[in-house]
Amino acid sequence: MKHSAKVMPVAAAVTALFTLACCLPLSLTGAAGIAALSIAVPLLRDWLIGLSLLFLAVGVFQLYRAGGACRKRSRSSIAIFGLAAIIVLGVSLFPQAIAVLLADLFQ
Repeated sequence: MKHSAKVMPVAAAVTALFTLACCLPLSLTGAAGIAALSIAVPLLRDWLIGLSLLFLAVGVFQLYRAGGACRKRSRSSIAIFGLAAIIVLGVSLFPQAIAVLLADLFQ
């Protein structure tokens, strides 16, 4: 299985998690950078979610169409795609709950 079938779902999950960057508590050293980021991220939130959905669409194409009909898909590729889809949908539908969960995790 090509690595590109695994890269796009991971990219989708990462861009979805970037939409929550303004809500995560960090130490004082990162506060200045996060202050500037917290101004820019809410303005780009819709674009980042759209980019995440686009990455998921490309991942679906690479996983199911580009490999050929007779080729078996690896379980790791399907698992990575499923996890990325859950992250993207979770961040899209429940951004505040995911932000609270991540804030408690990194506190």
